Amino acid sequence: QTFYLTNVFLHRSAGLLLQMNNPNKASWKWGPNGHGAILLVNCDCESTFRKELDSEDEEITRVSDLKDMSKMILRTRGPAVLPEGYKLSLHISRSHAESVRVFRTSGKPQEYLLFKLFQKDYPLVLNKEQLAGEVPYVGGDSQQELFVEGIRFPDKDFDGLITINLSLLEPSGQGFPETPIYTDKVMFRVAPWIMTPNTLKPVEVFVCSTSDNYDFLKAIKSLVQSSGYKLKICHEYMNRGDRWMQLEDFPYDVLLGPDFGYVTRYPVNERVSSLDSFGNLEVSPPVTVNGKKYPLGRIIIGVAFPTTAHGRNMTKVIQDFLWAQKVQEPIALYSDWLVVGHVDEFMTFVPAPDRKGFRLLLASPDAGYKLFRSLQVKGHGSAKLFQGKEEEISVDELMSNEEFRAENVYVQNCIDWNRDILKKELGLDDEDIIDLPILFKVFSEEDNRAAAYYPDMVNMLVLGKNLGIPKPFGPQVRGTCALEAEMRSLLEPLGLNCTFIDDFASYHKLLGEVHCGSNVRREPFEFRWWNLE
Repeated sequence: QTFYLTNVFLHRSAGLLLQMNNPNKASWKWGPNGHGAILLVNCDCESTFRKELDSEDEEITRVSDLKDMSKMILRTRGPAVLPEGYKLSLHISRSHAESVRVFRTSGKPQEYLLFKLFQKDYPLVLNKEQLAGEVPYVGGDSQQELFVEGIRFPDKDFDGLITINLSLLEPSGQGFPETPIYTDKVMFRVAPWIMTPNTLKPVEVFVCSTSDNYDFLKAIKSLVQSSGYKLKICHEYMNRGDRWMQLEDFPYDVLLGPDFGYVTRYPVNERVSSLDSFGNLEVSPPVTVNGKKYPLGRIIIGVAFPTTAHGRNMTKVIQDFLWAQKVQEPIALYSDWLVVGHVDEFMTFVPAPDRKGFRLLLASPDAGYKLFRSLQVKGHGSAKLFQGKEEEISVDELMSNEEFRAENVYVQNCIDWNRDILKKELGLDDEDIIDLPILFKVFSEEDNRAAAYYPDMVNMLVLGKNLGIPKPFGPQVRGTCALEAEMRSLLEPLGLNCTFIDDFASYHKLLGEVHCGSNVRREPFEFRWWNLE
């Protein structure tokens, strides 16, 4: 008698394959010449009216849900019936039980299932409470379909690998348990959670509508529509006055649906800080560092300075989750020097036609002072910042403020520390980095935490070649904002289009900017994550 536990899966470049008793099915290997089965986390929702993650549902209620699972084929070759007391048992270890479910088919014709599909059509075989389950023996040369469902992403306590075993059990008699006389197994790797960088094509932009951001919303709408992308507005009845697109209920109640998933992590015995908001979670474009390729880029987070005893950090449960995905190895920057503490307050990436295909943009007080000094030299020291917005200040007044200058020396030191980390960890040269003229102001003398003095131009919305940049309200020279002119001179040679958006009252005064108030869904990578070496 021969029993083959085989599987159908999306694998390498071959698409959907039926592995006929693949000799490598019990192991998993990375790379284009690797092998192994792939399992998706079923974290979307096939229902559009009763919202619940499919991974939280112990039943299959729709045929479409099967497409989010991996098909596993059980082939048998043997007698018409097994001897009395013998049976086939599918089983998993307790350590894998929280991460996977297995369903089998009932044997009913597919035409019936298209119209009426219930749990009895796809009985549950394995889950966290049922580590072993009998599989009917069909007899002769036959095969049965089973469907494997991923329940959770890799994490600190789960490396993403799952082994499913099949045993032929022989009765022992006299009340003793059955004993296995044959065992086969197959190994799956759960697909990781993957971030998409600014260099990937946008699909849809998300933004909140509030009572005081009408002009901002109008500008965003114009930019998105002219760029040819979709816009999703989260209205006040849903956002409840929260403008930052960090809403707890919006993704679940509105976005969750077929092929749109949702994952969350909850801290245990940890204090949540602003560093857990996802302006503090970015990802680089693909890079090569000292010969090592990162074709999916690298995740970037902000944490406390290594020598700071009581600084703020992103919670451990989030950091553990990010590191466990493996395919976008994270980089930790120092962001606790900021009042809000987000990496997107001093850095971003934009596409470029040359070199590595992108540029790293960094906020730079040094670049700001260089620009303002040149204005003084050219006789524009009396030009005013913040015209029409609040108490105006001239370039000369700003440049003569020694305390303000000292604060920006400190900020520049903080950014330089991060610059060195990014150059090393992303394999960048100075030519891959553009310094943007942005000054900061220390708002908390107790802990010397800073925020952008004028709208933080690096905190931008990147839509292909079109950039939505916070309007800085810099010094006017012959009717033109000197800061806007400098930004154009730095970015337009790369083929980028600069649109300056007034977010002064509705976002900047609340310590956020354009990027903080928006989110973008992008097309996925063409690179297949399992080909990572």
